[in-house]
Amino acid sequence: MARILIVDDEANIRRMLAGLLDAEGHATVGAGDAGEAVWAMEADEPDAVLLDLALPGIDGLTLLERLRGRWPDVPVVMMSGRATLSDAVRATKIGAFHFLEKPLSPEALLIALEGAVELKRARDLTRTLTADRGGGILVGSGEAMRRIRETIAQIARTDARVLITGESGTGKELVATALHMASNREAAAFVRVNCAAIPRDLVESEMFGHERGSFTGAIERRRGRFELAHQGTLLLDEVADLGPEAQAKLLRAIETGAIERIGSERPISVNVRVLSATNRDLQAEIKAGHFREDLFYRLNVLRIHLPPLRERREDIPELIGHFLARLHEREGLARPGLRDDALDRLCEYAWPGNVRELANVCERLAILNPGRSIGVGDLSGLLVEPRPGAAQPVADGASDHLPLQEQLDVYERSIILRSLVEAAGSVSEAARRLNTDRPNLYRRMKRLGIDR
Repeated sequence: MARILIVDDEANIRRMLAGLLDAEGHATVGAGDAGEAVWAMEADEPDAVLLDLALPGIDGLTLLERLRGRWPDVPVVMMSGRATLSDAVRATKIGAFHFLEKPLSPEALLIALEGAVELKRARDLTRTLTADRGGGILVGSGEAMRRIRETIAQIARTDARVLITGESGTGKELVATALHMASNREAAAFVRVNCAAIPRDLVESEMFGHERGSFTGAIERRRGRFELAHQGTLLLDEVADLGPEAQAKLLRAIETGAIERIGSERPISVNVRVLSATNRDLQAEIKAGHFREDLFYRLNVLRIHLPPLRERREDIPELIGHFLARLHEREGLARPGLRDDALDRLCEYAWPGNVRELANVCERLAILNPGRSIGVGDLSGLLVEPRPGAAQPVADGASDHLPLQEQLDVYERSIILRSLVEAAGSVSEAARRLNTDRPNLYRRMKRLGIDR
């Protein structure tokens, strides 16, 4: 359901449009002139605006300029019964999402508003993601991060595809965000798709969309991630997890610049910059027959590799300061102080979960020790070094007196715990490392009494 603001001076038209949109499950609010429209926008920002060109007093084009100035993320669909070509061109230049002629076709109206609403949601997602990632800030003054920042500055304004590699938790999504924010596409959508999280039978629908009734459960038309990212940036996270059929369709979309929704034979042109990320060795995946070589070369036009945190320990103090400052700003948590012995321990730790694990540790420290001075003793239980023999059954002989099933449970529990530590608590990543699916891992964790 979306919230649509209808701006038209004719009450009958407002009622007719509200009835049509209400029947589609949307919520509507009406305004008869520019003043009422601005008041409605200030009261509750809608997902899209349906704006008539001819309004009493301030006309539709002038109001469009004001709306674009104050609410640039809200798409505006213009409508008019006597517009000239110059009116339509001017509206487009000001920033109208679409221009419809009266009498309105219900189908054309619904399609235009569907696209406008999805654009708004993609923009909201971009803003949330950017805020969550610190606005694309890459923290660290070491040589490795300096080179990465220089590379981003050098390639961001091109449309070249970029493959971002590195272990889980090193900040690959943050690099993708920085590339988008520094690009010529910054004002458009930044859309992320986690290829590992999509069920195999829904990948095509998620990426390319589907038409209503194209398969069981397709109760409405849906635009895919490629369409949502039109004129913007699409990040294919965990791209190595795509199956063979999805890889073939992705390759075709990249080569042709067009996609087809499931159930449609009409190609849709898309202008998208594709970024991809993976923690796997794609060339090894190619040799194993799991990844297409031609797709690899399409994605790997440029590459940025993120080193693990253990290889850039000089950045750890700066990262800790950044995370604690962000927690203070967002949550109001008083910043704890780190004594030298605690800082030395954090810098020596192997960080199997990389920067993501460090962020989690900082959050726990700030919550449990607000404003306190933290010593190495306060780190007890927060840093868990995987033991070399942790994955071996009853490695230390402590449980060899137990019945077989209990020994198997001990073995399974140690494997899952180590994978969770290495994945910094991410069940999805732990499931990938263990070559199982997330629901199965959750069931095993529940049975073994493991809390993520």
